[in-house]
Amino acid sequence: MTARTSPESARDIPEATVARLPVYLRALVTLSESGTVTCSSEELAVAAGVNSAKLRKDLSYLGSYGTRGVGYDVDYLRYQIAREIGVTQDWPVVIVGIGNLGQALANYSGFRSRGFRVVALLDANPERHDEVVAGLDVRPFDHLEQIARDHAVAIGVIATPAVAAQDVADRMVACGITSILNFAPTVLNVPDQVDVRKVDLSIELQILAYHEQRKTHGAAT
Repeated sequence: MTARTSPESARDIPEATVARLPVYLRALVTLSESGTVTCSSEELAVAAGVNSAKLRKDLSYLGSYGTRGVGYDVDYLRYQIAREIGVTQDWPVVIVGIGNLGQALANYSGFRSRGFRVVALLDANPERHDEVVAGLDVRPFDHLEQIARDHAVAIGVIATPAVAAQDVADRMVACGITSILNFAPTVLNVPDQVDVRKVDLSIELQILAYHEQRKTHGAAT
């Protein structure tokens, strides 16, 4: 599957490159905030934690933004990457499932600064409907369709238990949400035109445990 590109671009950018663009953007934001005006590909690669040759290859898909002998204009490259991945505009987001994880996501200040605006928090549990989280009322899940319509929501976040996640995804798809970030520990079945990114914290921890075990066994031999 090829990545989506900006309306101004007809380029097809590989998914692996798309996955690294937000990492480069974060590194550029950090460099800019520290007062750095220009940087070399090697300096940006170190800041992003990637190989410099891979970084140059990735940025070549966006165009030629570097100057030989000078490097990259940090703020200009930051804007170009932000435009390419679509975070120069304001994306309305709805979060479904306001347990501990959902509340943590709702309170995450990084959404707003990166082009995402949480417009609604939904939960099926009536006991949560009197709560206010991050300045937003927790509303019934049955309000999803109205909220999606009123705010033109394209991105939904699922932070429910696994047993409820597929039903939530089905409702999201039915009301026109075409991108889903899934924190529930289950695989979702969605139409081909719907993009799903899965975040499974337990799997990430198990991968770390695997590497820790290898390091421990290596030290013991």
